[in-house]
Amino acid sequence: MSIKESKKNILELEDVVVKFVGDSGDGMQLTGSLFSDSAALAGNDLATFPDFPAEIRAPQNTVAGVSGFQVHLGQRKIYTSGDMCDVLVVMNPASLRSNIKWAKKDATIIVDESAFEGKAIEKAGYTTNPLDDGSLVGYNLIKAPISLLTKESLSGLAIEKKMAEKTKNMFVLGIMYFLFHREPDRTISFLKKKFKAKPEVIEANIIALKAGFNYAETIEAMVSTIKVGAAPMEKGRYRSIKGNIATAWGLLAASERSGRPLFLGSYPITPATEILMELAKHKSLGAKVMQAEDEIAGICSAIGASFAGSLAVTTTSGPGLSLKSEALGLAVITELPLVVVNVQRAGPSTGMPTKSEQSDLMQALFGRNGEAPLLVIAASSPANCFHYAYMAAKLSLEHMTPVILLTDGNMAFGSELFKIPKVADLPSIKPPLAKENDPDFKPYRRDQVTLARQWAIPGSEGLRHRIGGLEKTNIDGNVSTDPLNHELMVNIREDKVMRIANYIPEQKVYGEESGNLLVVGWGGTEGMLKSAVGHMQEKGYKISLALFNYIMPLPVNAADVFSRFKKIVVCELNKGQFVKYLRMTHPEFKYQQYNKVQGLPFHVSELTQVFTNLLEEI
Repeated sequence: MSIKESKKNILELEDVVVKFVGDSGDGMQLTGSLFSDSAALAGNDLATFPDFPAEIRAPQNTVAGVSGFQVHLGQRKIYTSGDMCDVLVVMNPASLRSNIKWAKKDATIIVDESAFEGKAIEKAGYTTNPLDDGSLVGYNLIKAPISLLTKESLSGLAIEKKMAEKTKNMFVLGIMYFLFHREPDRTISFLKKKFKAKPEVIEANIIALKAGFNYAETIEAMVSTIKVGAAPMEKGRYRSIKGNIATAWGLLAASERSGRPLFLGSYPITPATEILMELAKHKSLGAKVMQAEDEIAGICSAIGASFAGSLAVTTTSGPGLSLKSEALGLAVITELPLVVVNVQRAGPSTGMPTKSEQSDLMQALFGRNGEAPLLVIAASSPANCFHYAYMAAKLSLEHMTPVILLTDGNMAFGSELFKIPKVADLPSIKPPLAKENDPDFKPYRRDQVTLARQWAIPGSEGLRHRIGGLEKTNIDGNVSTDPLNHELMVNIREDKVMRIANYIPEQKVYGEESGNLLVVGWGGTEGMLKSAVGHMQEKGYKISLALFNYIMPLPVNAADVFSRFKKIVVCELNKGQFVKYLRMTHPEFKYQQYNKVQGLPFHVSELTQVFTNLLEEI
């Protein structure tokens, strides 16, 4: 297979958005992932957005069962998975019906014509065949009998019909490799490794991949191919990485740098389970993983591991964080380090398990009984989940306090390029370990700067002390119900968390340090907000962005940043949780807000319209 001799026109584009959509059994997630890998190998920058149903196998050919994978690739820095797609690959009528609204008016739509038959068309809610009724006029429609041609390409193999049908996603991938000037060698290597015990599966997939590539080369409807050049990047070793994997790696790196063994106690929950799965692969690095019977057991096992001297972690999503709240209070009062990773999803209750929202900020800040302050950090991209997982561990270990790290479903399952760092280059981590037989040891004697108490590892000579959920006296750690001591300890625990503001970076501003409009966001909205603000800055608007990753406590210069702008608008994928928090912590400023609660990310186009309207009012 080679595209070099093709006589088709070549369109050279700065960036392209591609979306693969099909039934939940059509393999669109794998197809999108492999296509993304090929883009990364070609030197493109990229961001991805997997979008799939919560059901393990939703009803076939229904809109509710559509699974999608969107890729935004470019020869420049890519911050988002894109708004509208330039190329839409459609495997059945339901996929077309649910996704045509995301296609640009001149988009290329490649459809599996074989799947557009009576019952499937009717199930999708169409009364006529959309491929023939004129409703797709204006699009570059390529009708390819993908299912039929896949079966024909495999007719010489002695394989079951069901297996032949499953390889149609490789036929699609072959078409896309031709369309985008990609070589399929890496995919072929992947197939040989993945199915090494099943040579017939390897052969079937490779044949289907080559058949799709050859079909694209000969089809007259495909008059042009697309070329996206390599993006300028700093030298280094890169890989495409999902947020959950980056989170797991950040925790492993923190374990190595701190010298503390890593323990994860977790209960599987979408969309956080992959962190548990990834860490379970790394026993050789000293990671210990326990799949608990429930959320409460997960966090309690982690607290026990922290007491025993481990870098202790538990992972969850919103419903699980609710169940962990009592034990979180225990971690606060015992002043033990603990990292709780909350991969947010749409709620309340079970909500929409595979859809993402910034739904749990208030819960992270205040969702415990009593006065139970802790550190709250938010990652903001799949790649920087590594950095913020590392920093969550560092700050938790050094300041002897629990920390909640907020990511979300879009980051967890989405991917982008990640420059792999050297662990030796990461910031040092120095937990305040108590020394054996220290004659001055007292369990709640504190560092006078950080207020962190020493970490006394069980079994160490001369370090016996009481621990548990009952209030203790300052310094000595004896059980106490004295009201003045209780107030003292409550104030100390809060002050300890607030002093962490002196150990986190000052808030950055993207753009000019002052202006007409400051856009404020936090966590996973970073890419969309950066793209929208950057687009408007290019047009000459006096607009800047402050994206918060450290939330409790806020950076020390937050008020100074806010004071230099005429208007502030806070954008969140919830009903306004961060803006409520800002009104509590910095009530001297007036905040406007823009919110979206659809289980979907912001679109750059909607944000630019909101910002334009606000600027025109000045």
